[in-house]
Amino acid sequence: MNRYAVNLDQIQEAHSRISRKISHTPVVELDQLSKKLNFDLRLKAENLQRGGSFKLRGATNAILSLTGSLGSQGVIAHSSGNHAAALASAATANDIKATIVMPRDTSERKINAVMAYGVSPVFCEPSSRAREQATQEIIDQTHAHLIHAYDDPDVIAGQGTVGLEILEQVKDADSILAPIGGGGLLAGILVAAKTLNPKIRVWGCEPTNADDAFRSLETGAIQNPTRYDTVADGLRTAVGKITFPIIQSLVDGILLVDEEEIIQATRQMVLEARMVAEPSGAVTLAAANRYANQFHGQTVVAVVSGGNLDMSHCKLGHS
Repeated sequence: MNRYAVNLDQIQEAHSRISRKISHTPVVELDQLSKKLNFDLRLKAENLQRGGSFKLRGATNAILSLTGSLGSQGVIAHSSGNHAAALASAATANDIKATIVMPRDTSERKINAVMAYGVSPVFCEPSSRAREQATQEIIDQTHAHLIHAYDDPDVIAGQGTVGLEILEQVKDADSILAPIGGGGLLAGILVAAKTLNPKIRVWGCEPTNADDAFRSLETGAIQNPTRYDTVADGLRTAVGKITFPIIQSLVDGILLVDEEEIIQATRQMVLEARMVAEPSGAVTLAAANRYANQFHGQTVVAVVSGGNLDMSHCKLGHS
């Protein structure tokens, strides 16, 4: 698998590098739900990661991988989600200046998460072009080093450590379900899992309302999102140029889930797993429910990618 931007050695090195900086999150067994679904379902609880998201893994590895003068002028990223807080956290912990560009319409909760690490976001208009333009202008002025949210080999290697841990914790796993937005998490897990166990199946999980990865695989070329009205706001991003070739070659398929299924799965996390998950993290449970027949008799690990739930986006009190 050396033809990809990331290989198993890089992921294993990342795991050693970040081991003391992250939580080695548990795998939670769901006996009652497993009986109902007719397969052994387990949750890799990245919602319990420091900062509430798997993003800390990639951000920390990218920060600790800086060499020479890289990072001497600080680091920068554009993000409206968990990468923003993760990079702010990792940079601050290593005495590196971080600049985070965020859209003006970012939720107050996510802005506060960045500011909690002493980083004041730079705001821009809410479009991908505006974010990239604002970021590039700051890079031109400050020479800060860009750490992309997902299309960065060091970030992907850090996210791939989730896959290493799953195979250590669940040695008989038949399938892994992982959310896909830009694809950093899925790509990293694919390289780790498929290299160590070529027989394991790895599935991406995506909202029907943000199905660009599904369409990208169908057409063989990266497709842009056509709508942004999914409650799983962390998965609205187009798949990356680095992540797509990995996913295209190694993934067993993309499982689509509808909005009501995501909302119900988010609620189910609380009621049946006793865990809080954001909708982007609950898409894997939604997929486990919808495609249960496909996994009959298997041991399936669903990655719960984050737990930063914005209650205004998901009316959990309604059945």
